[in-house]
Amino acid sequence: MTKILYRKEPAGVHPPLNSPSYRSTALRHPKQAPLAVPPASTELSAPSFDTSIYYPHHDDLTKQTDGEPLGERIIVTGRVLDENGDPLAGTLIELWQCNSAGRYHHEVDDHNAPLDPNFKGDGRVLTNEKGEYRFLTIKPGSYPWRNHPNAWRPAHLHFSVFGKSMLQRLITQMYFPGDPLLGYDPIFNTIPSEKARERLISRFDLAVTEPEFALGYRFDIVLRGSEATPAN
Repeated sequence: MTKILYRKEPAGVHPPLNSPSYRSTALRHPKQAPLAVPPASTELSAPSFDTSIYYPHHDDLTKQTDGEPLGERIIVTGRVLDENGDPLAGTLIELWQCNSAGRYHHEVDDHNAPLDPNFKGDGRVLTNEKGEYRFLTIKPGSYPWRNHPNAWRPAHLHFSVFGKSMLQRLITQMYFPGDPLLGYDPIFNTIPSEKARERLISRFDLAVTEPEFALGYRFDIVLRGSEATPAN
C-alpha cells in the first residue's frame, strides 16, 4: 500500500474551529485538544470512483426535472490542483446549492421564499485528465440565516472534494465577485487571511460564457500548500 503523507496545514488558510462571530461553532467545536491516533488501513485506503456514480444530468442542474428552473443560468468551471500546480484527474467533486430565491430543496429549510419544483440543487462530476470540471446551474440567491440580527448569507455554491484517502476531503464554498454581503458574512470572514479569503471568490470569465445562454465563472480548487483553498 502506498504511504500517504499528511503535511502540516499552513497558518491562516483554514478557519479556526471556534469562531465567536459564527455562533454555531460554539456548540460544535472540540472542547479538548485532539488526540493523535495512527491511521489504520481503512483510513489510508483510497476511495474509488468511476462514472457509475453519475445520475441523469449529473453536471447540468438545469435539466434534472421536466421543466426549466427559474433564475440566471451560469457555467462554473475550473481545475483541481495539488500544491505544485499539477492537475488531479479523477477527483470527485460534489456541488449543492439553494435556488435563485435563496431556498434549498430540503425539508429543514423553512425560509419564506418560493421553492422551485424544477431545481433540486445538487450535482457531481469527476475531473478529466487535465483536472478540469464543469457545471451548468442557476445562480443562487442570498438568504437570511439568523446568526445575528439581519444576517444574510452571500450567494454561494457548496463544494465537496474527495482526495486520495478517506481522511482527505475538502468542503468549501464558492462566492461571486462584487457581492456586497461578503464583508458582513461571519462564515466567509472566519478565514484569518485576506489573501486566503480571496481564493474563495470566483472569477468572471467571458471566454466561459455561452452567448445568449449563460454567464461563465472560473473557480480553481487547490488541495494543499500555502495556496490551498480554505475550508468554509
